[in-house]
Amino acid sequence: MNLTINDINDTKCIATILAQHVKPNNVILLKGDLGVGKTTFSQFFGEALGVEGIISSPTFNIIKSYDARLPFHHMDCYRLEGAEDDLGFDDYFYGNGVCLVEWPQMIEDFLPEDYLTIEILRVDEMRREMMIVANGKQSVQLLEVLNDEITKH
Repeated sequence: MNLTINDINDTKCIATILAQHVKPNNVILLKGDLGVGKTTFSQFFGEALGVEGIISSPTFNIIKSYDARLPFHHMDCYRLEGAEDDLGFDDYFYGNGVCLVEWPQMIEDFLPEDYLTIEILRVDEMRREMMIVANGKQSVQLLEVLNDEITKH
């Protein structure tokens, strides 16, 4: 699925729809250049999931977990380039929460088989293109729900 994101409200809409429909063990991968809006998407997602307080980039912590409708694990793997050590990712990916992973290409060897990838490309200062691809049964179902909800808007 390819979506044109015209402004920050469109980003919030996509993040909110996904947050309202995720289930335990959903893994969402966010790809894109620095400053393209991955952390902003994560903040909207967490807010819609019910996280109270500020969601900041976990760049220096790698993983931050929040209480919400489902436990929310926000990962920023930017600093893990070339990492060969498993930091216990399976505990997060196969636990009872939802994971949102920024810079997933840095931990490809540790990713689960089922995930939704959102690649964000900068068109100009405000507009973005989102390419969303599902890999695995649970993520295909999530993508179908997203498509249905977007069609309604």
